[in-house]
Amino acid sequence: MPLYEHVFLARQDISAQQVDALLQSFRSILEERGGSVGKTEYWGLRSLAYRIKKNRKAHYALMNIDAPHEAVNELERQMRLSTDVIRFLTVKVDEHDAAPSAMMRRSDRDEREGRGDRGDRGDRGDRGDRGDRGGGRGGRRDYRDRDRDFAPREARVPVEVEAEVETVDAIEGGEDS
Repeated sequence: MPLYEHVFLARQDISAQQVDALLQSFRSILEERGGSVGKTEYWGLRSLAYRIKKNRKAHYALMNIDAPHEAVNELERQMRLSTDVIRFLTVKVDEHDAAPSAMMRRSDRDEREGRGDRGDRGDRGDRGDRGDRGGGRGGRRDYRDRDRDFAPREARVPVEVEAEVETVDAIEGGEDS
């Protein structure tokens, strides 16, 4: 039978126990149709890169599946109908890894350079007075008077058009003489 890795994202407002119940119901769907689930991993509640169906976080779960294509189709159909599942992805693989997935390996993340406790910075020397960030390099601005710049102006006194016309006539009359 073909091998698949299946990852799904569940809504943020359900509990971890409800995600486990979802995993068990999806496992039973596959087993009813002649498939099996090798390994399941619950990756926890994690932040999403962008909002999906008004959710900013989601519960991530992985299943290693050994099942016929029809069973996987039924699993995906049930996930589309479920209101608790917001996204899923099924990938056909050549073989399953027995080791924990990359999301579960925390020691691997700590070994990467430039990450973690930032111990590679070394002695940074005397950095001077860090409180004064002025000098045209950005930094803090004084916003106390910002409302003064945008305050509404005083209302202008409407000028009567007739008085203005009379003054123009007087000026023109004075020039002709």
